[in-house]
Amino acid sequence: MDVLPRLLPGARAVVCAVAVAALVGGCSGARSGGPAGAGAGQAAVTASARAAAPRQADDLQSDYQTVIRNVLPSVVTIEAGRSLGSGVVYDGQGHIVTNAHVVGDSSDFRVTVATREQPLTARLVSSYPEQDLAVIKLEGALPDGVRPARFGDSTQVEVGQIVLAMGSPLGLSGSVTQGIVSAIGRTVSTTRTDGAPGATIGNMVQTSAPVNPGNSGGALVNLDSEVIGIPTLAAADPEPGGGQASGIGFAIPVSMVRTVADQIVEFGEVRDSGRAALGISGRTVLDDSYQPAGVAVEQVLPDGAAEEAGLRVGDTITRVGDTEITTITSLLEALASRQPGDEVPVRFLREGRSRTVTVTLGEM
Repeated sequence: MDVLPRLLPGARAVVCAVAVAALVGGCSGARSGGPAGAGAGQAAVTASARAAAPRQADDLQSDYQTVIRNVLPSVVTIEAGRSLGSGVVYDGQGHIVTNAHVVGDSSDFRVTVATREQPLTARLVSSYPEQDLAVIKLEGALPDGVRPARFGDSTQVEVGQIVLAMGSPLGLSGSVTQGIVSAIGRTVSTTRTDGAPGATIGNMVQTSAPVNPGNSGGALVNLDSEVIGIPTLAAADPEPGGGQASGIGFAIPVSMVRTVADQIVEFGEVRDSGRAALGISGRTVLDDSYQPAGVAVEQVLPDGAAEEAGLRVGDTITRVGDTEITTITSLLEALASRQPGDEVPVRFLREGRSRTVTVTLGEM
């Protein structure tokens, strides 16, 4: 069954970390017909293996506890009006990175740290809804017991890695869930609460670590205590009343987090998005059966990629590269997986005739 991603709204509930135990077994071989003493030797090996199993489980548990001790002082709960989410301390100046949908329209925030009872106050630096990221800043110096997180390398993230998700699901600060990296390179589109298209984000990390309402903006970390992503979405069953899909969550990769946060910290805004753009505004059009059939070009931006390639107002885009385009969301997803400067064939309809041009993509 297909699933659709859903933004995690502010809320208030809890999931705890899970330890994984390994079991090692063997057979006695007492009646194997082997030489005298073989049975006793095999039994000794089996006993040794059984003794090793708890130690392996203890080692993994110790790894989890070390990661939690290292990272939890960097994960905060953010209250923005009636909304609630999570954030990660970005640097020693008190900047905190979170999701744009967590901060919403607010500019002042109440921040709580799991390792500290006294709440803190923070103000918005800038929000970048196109990538669903935002940066807020604590007022005053970074307090004792709160420290910046260590951020990892997106190129080192691999399917099968054990990860922990830390945040404030349903308002329970300092909660930890465990899972693996299920996939990388996902392109996911969100839907705003008013039903309009939200952010379309490429190269997302899919994880089986439970991501619940309130986890948005928190930390997805590896066993080296490094943040590798910001949990942002949970998959939702599109069937009526389907609810949230278990074990399918998405996190913004750390490379994009750094790209956006570094610019906001330095300039107060994002100046270089690193995202491909076609240079148009458009709308979804329907065919005679009232089914989505393409994106009609409503505006061509001056000196943009589309204008340079010869696209005009009134053209209907139906394919970008190998991707069929039926809606504005599918167009955004096709562009999210590409880079500025990429050359891509774009097929469109003009006055009932199908045409194709090669477009050198610009930058959003």
